[in-house]
Amino acid sequence: MKLSKMIPLLLLFMQTAFAGQLQVVATYGYIGDIVQRVGKDRVEVVLLARGDYNPHIIIPKPSYIAKLRRADLLVINGGQLEIGWLPQIIKQANNATVQPGERGFLDLSMHVHLIDVPTSVSRELGDVHPEGNPHFFLDPDNIPIIAKAITERLSELDPDNQSFYEANNKELYALWQQKMKEWEEKLKPLQGEKVVEYHKIFDYFLNRFGFTIAGTIEPLPGIPPTTRHIAEVEQLIKREGVKYILQDVYNPQDASTYLSKQLNVKLIIMPHDVGSVKEADNVFSVFDEIVRRLTNG
Repeated sequence: MKLSKMIPLLLLFMQTAFAGQLQVVATYGYIGDIVQRVGKDRVEVVLLARGDYNPHIIIPKPSYIAKLRRADLLVINGGQLEIGWLPQIIKQANNATVQPGERGFLDLSMHVHLIDVPTSVSRELGDVHPEGNPHFFLDPDNIPIIAKAITERLSELDPDNQSFYEANNKELYALWQQKMKEWEEKLKPLQGEKVVEYHKIFDYFLNRFGFTIAGTIEPLPGIPPTTRHIAEVEQLIKREGVKYILQDVYNPQDASTYLSKQLNVKLIIMPHDVGSVKEADNVFSVFDEIVRRLTNG
């Protein structure tokens, strides 16, 4: 066959091969990585928020609207983590498929147990999430639950490939259980250690591995610390024998750095999502890097 005749056939084959891909939009990097691991070449995944951004505060871009218009599935963290920026994008995209309540909309928070659910909500309490702490992804026990929810939704939207998605999820689960044993072994010597966080983002992880959360540098969620509060945290660190100050990558580090130097307490910058630091380029390495930083001296 002549090359001139083969090229159109090749292009037709490529179009046919990719025509069946589900178009999936994920709000955060960890979601996109899990979707890709379950869906592999049957899905095309696009992300909205960068991993080093503050997940609570994302500046909407026109490109986000275009991405959602083409989507077959929108997967969100939920727990109102996206409440400040996503609803207007969904509205402007005008894609009936990915509206809340439709099959093309998956809220992962509906599949896990949220901690720190407030008994009341008031601006006086800071940026409190009414449904509870939305950073549930950082409990590694929730990853298989999240992957299962994604697998089921992909299978519902694309039943012809259900066995494919289920096999990939089974493979992911097996690898995850191996890593869990490794992380548990490495963190076992640190059980009971007292830590202070800047923001209550690592609570799920710390609770899972037996750390004691002595306090936060933020006086209230989302509220920067005052000089008075920093002085109170300084006394708390001395009194409780806090070993680590844990800092996320997106909040100001001045107060944490001051307390670390003043009290000779180790300051650890912790990744919170895929892409939040260069070493955390997938969902496995997020936890690898957290464990490495906690256990490295």
